[in-house]
This record gives sequence, C-alpha cells and structure tokens, in this order.
Amino acid sequence: MYCKNKLSTEREQFFMKWTKFYIKTITEAEDMIISSLYDLGLEGAQIEDKVPLTEAEKEQMFVDILPDTKEDDGIAYLSFFVEIGENGKLLLQDEETDAESILTMVKEELECLKTFMDIGEGSVSVDETEDIDWINNWKQYFHQFYIDDLLVIPSWEEVKEEDKDKMILHIDPGTAFGTGMHETTQLCIRQLKKYINKETVLLDVGTGSGILAILSLMYGAKKAVGTDLDVCAIEATKENMLANGIDPEKFEVMIGNIISEKEVQDKVGYECYDIVVANILADVLVPLTPVIVNQLKKGGVYITSGIIDDKETTVVEAVKAAGLEVVEVTYQGEWVSVTARKN
Repeated sequence: MYCKNKLSTEREQFFMKWTKFYIKTITEAEDMIISSLYDLGLEGAQIEDKVPLTEAEKEQMFVDILPDTKEDDGIAYLSFFVEIGENGKLLLQDEETDAESILTMVKEELECLKTFMDIGEGSVSVDETEDIDWINNWKQYFHQFYIDDLLVIPSWEEVKEEDKDKMILHIDPGTAFGTGMHETTQLCIRQLKKYINKETVLLDVGTGSGILAILSLMYGAKKAVGTDLDVCAIEATKENMLANGIDPEKFEVMIGNIISEKEVQDKVGYECYDIVVANILADVLVPLTPVIVNQLKKGGVYITSGIIDDKETTVVEAVKAAGLEVVEVTYQGEWVSVTARKN
C-alpha cells in the first residue's frame, strides 16, 4: 500500500494514462477469463457485477464505503488496464505493443473459451482512459454525515453555516482505514463517549486514520497512543490531527505489531492505559486480547469491535479467558462491540 504523503513525489504511480480493455461476460465465467488473460500478461482485473457479498466475504472485509448495488442479473464486466508509455506505446509485461494487437489476442482467447464453456456475450472493447487518480477515486462515495450528534465532514467539503455550532470531526483517511462510516467505528465511538474523562489515557490499536484516538481527545481524554501495521497511518493521523486542532504532543503513533513484537509492547508501555480500543477483525482480536491485558491499568476498559455477529461468542470467550470481565455487548446491523474491564 502507498501512503498519501508520497503522493506528491510519486504521483506518477497513481495518476497516469491507461488503455482499458472491457469485457462483457457472465459471473460464472469471471474466474476462467481472468485466469486465461493472466496467462497472456493481462493482470489485475477489475470486476463489476451485482453478486451480493457472502457472510464469509463480509467477515474478511472491513470496508468503510460500499456503494449500493442492484439485484444480481448474472452479467459481469471485466476491465484490464494497460499502461500507456511516454511514447504513446502500450506496455505489456515491460514490452511495447499496441491496442490492436492486445485486442486481437483477447478476442482469440475468448473465442477459444467459447468452444467449451458459456461466457455470455463475450464482447470486448477498448478505450483510452483519462488520467485515473487511483488514490482519490473513492471520494465520490464519501460525504458528510452524522453519528448521533457528531457531524463527520471529509476534508474536501465545507462546513455549512447551520452546522457550525455542532461538534464536528474533520476526517480524511487517505489510504488508512477509518472514515467513521463503518458500523464498527460507530459502535466504538458510542462506547468511548461513555467511559472517557479528563484523566483518560487511551491506546488505539489499529489506529488507521486516527479517528477513534482523535475523537477521544476531542471528548476530553488526556492523551492517546495509536499503533498500526501500516506506515500510512503516520501521515493520515498527522493530517487529521491538524484538521481538528489536536495538539501533536497529545497523540503519538507507533508502527509495528503489538501482538508479536516485544519492542512495540515495551514502547507502548505496561499498565498505563485507562482505555484500550481495538476496532479490528475478530480473528485479530483473539490473539490481541491476552497481550493487551498487560497494557491496561487495573480497572481499565477494553473496547473492541470489528466483530461480525457470528464471531461474537469467539471474542467474548477470548476476553473472558484473558481474565477480563465482560460489561457490555452492543450491536449495530450485523456488527458487534464487546466492552470489558480489567478487575
């Protein structure tokens, strides 16, 4: 993953011209076509279909912004992008070629597939795209919204005059997770509001954009520390602190795996946090919980989410096994938050 702070110096990696090869097929043929074209050097397919996500897929995905989809009609569109070099030639596996050659190659492959399987229409078209800003395309789906009485506004939108007296969080996740739109983030926010006071020292595991730590400081917490595996969290949190007037001395971000890296655990510190919040998938919370107990003060509160409903029992059992007392389980949609205390 690339960080937003690299965008100005490495912008050409994201903002360039491509030739798009667009195939109309059926959902049952997606994998076979992708595999066949991969063998030809066309990698990284973009799939557009209306197949709803399965529960297993939702469990493995942690998506802030997901556009609404219509009823599945069995039709799928596969897009393959080939970079256009500075001289106007297409670059396929580092070799120069042209659109007509690739188009012919793709059509021949589709005709071959048609001899032994149904691929639907199997038509293919080619189009030179405008410059694609891969980093910023998602912004079209993210607009200001409320979480109860909190107004969340992305950095590229203005505060309306009638909203200026409200509590406002300015957020731009960049390439880090955390816009506040996901149910799990909202569950954590509501729990944090219940337990934060002016003496609270908070640890945010998997801080991402820093949204939970920053909000905790806005709610009156004394200090926050965030950890994340992704170096992009450093720049994302810096920008969001600045946007919300947060003193940089009050929020420190560390990169590393707190579950397995003793150095990170030592740097974070032991028995010094009033609240630990972790908005991470259940399969991560299970190994995290017995570790994070050591960071909590006696009487400290452990707020978790990122838990799909069928993983609730798994997380609750892990929390209890770590010696924590479950004090509250809350729900939003199909997502769960488990709050516990270290006695």
